[in-house]
Amino acid sequence: MRRFARENSSRRTNLLILIVFGVAFGYVEAAVVYYLRILLRFRDGYSIAHYKVWLNLGFITFVSPVHSVLVSHRISDIEVARESATLIMLFCLAYLAAKGWRQRMGAFLVGFACWDLAYYLFLKILDNWPSSFMTKDVYFLIPVTSIGPVITPIVISATLLVLGIKLYTD
Repeated sequence: MRRFARENSSRRTNLLILIVFGVAFGYVEAAVVYYLRILLRFRDGYSIAHYKVWLNLGFITFVSPVHSVLVSHRISDIEVARESATLIMLFCLAYLAAKGWRQRMGAFLVGFACWDLAYYLFLKILDNWPSSFMTKDVYFLIPVTSIGPVITPIVISATLLVLGIKLYTD
């Protein structure tokens, strides 16, 4: 019984650490985007007019850009590598935070969701962006470029957070 209580306490502590990591990582991501927007003089929203639409679900659109989403293909390539590194770091965190695939999936989802939610919160604080939940954003460049209103990743991440906590704590 004492061992079960200790494991439960440890799991709750680890869950809190996953959440803190995700929030801190979200700040780092928001700061990088803030700097990029200043350096690239980016102020406008994204438009899907310059993309070949692969699949439009309304709340998310998968596209193939006619031109680089960012200033150049080199910057876009670096951004794809950064996105890949982000996912690798979250997978590593999940692996270290849990035992077994179910808990690790939960840990990954918690870290990912907190990172994504904090990213939008901190962008709002740092840059007063987005102006509304319907503001268009580029979510990811991998595996294909995905665009849509900011509300989409917020709803998805909130759902993933609940699912991740359940998977991690069960």
